[in-house]
Amino acid sequence: MSLRKNNRIKGFSMVLGAAVLWGCTGTVAQHLFHNQQVDPGWLVTVRLLVSGILLLLFISLRREGKQVQAVWKSPRDRRELLLLGVVGMMGVQYTFFAAIDTGNAATATLLQYLGPVLLTAWIALSMRRMPERREWAAVSFALMGTFFLVTGGNRASLSISPAALVWGLLSAVTLAFYTVYPSRLLKRWGSAPVVGWSMLIGGVALSFFYPPWTAPWSDWEMGTILLILLVVVFGTLVPFLLYLDSLRFLQPSETGLLSCAEPLTAAVLAVWWLGVPFGPGEWLGALLITGTVILLSIESPKKEFFSKEA
Repeated sequence: MSLRKNNRIKGFSMVLGAAVLWGCTGTVAQHLFHNQQVDPGWLVTVRLLVSGILLLLFISLRREGKQVQAVWKSPRDRRELLLLGVVGMMGVQYTFFAAIDTGNAATATLLQYLGPVLLTAWIALSMRRMPERREWAAVSFALMGTFFLVTGGNRASLSISPAALVWGLLSAVTLAFYTVYPSRLLKRWGSAPVVGWSMLIGGVALSFFYPPWTAPWSDWEMGTILLILLVVVFGTLVPFLLYLDSLRFLQPSETGLLSCAEPLTAAVLAVWWLGVPFGPGEWLGALLITGTVILLSIESPKKEFFSKEA
């Protein structure tokens, strides 16, 4: 087997592993919220603080370590990084976990995947051009998928709570912002230091509302603490590093396509492990929303979305 083929297999394995870990994270978080009384805001705070610190330490030990401090030298870079951390990173993380808390991991993950569709529509409007046929198809898939996901195919009722729907849609909006806003920073400094600092900034900002030291550690069993560590480390830092490293072997469009394993993993695990009711309508909605990402990934290899899985 050639070296190039080996590298591609390695890249595929990395990005699929990252997507599966991200998909598992939402389901584990749902278990912690619904069954272990863990506060979503507190978990997001700890997740961002710990992952941000560990990621920045990891970068500091590598060749690009100088970028960790250099990103703060320019006033414009500082302003953009602070806004990204508070609005982008904190926003997308908190709204996603709030959607899980008020609903379930499967619908929260799928609703968040509407973000690339919103971004596509925003780009078309800002450039004052009509969407391409592929983009119209993606928007149509997204609208139909959302309808089936939140109603189960029954127009007379919602299969999820209104709060879960609102938080899920807000998660998609913040994901779209988080995707497009840091493009200049990413080109200038790379994704690792930008994501690391935005995690830490978001975690510090959220600490004013959910202090990380207020957790009832004495009331939690060891299993609960291990699941929290799973969400913080193996649901955040490890998959991000896998995803980032996979870009050495794959094109960004390929990694975006393979990351579709995340919502499907979340849906399957939520149904199998937590018993989330998912009927034919919800599964159809899940496939349609996943299809939007496939459309945008295959047909637009030149478009690189800043991954939300930070």
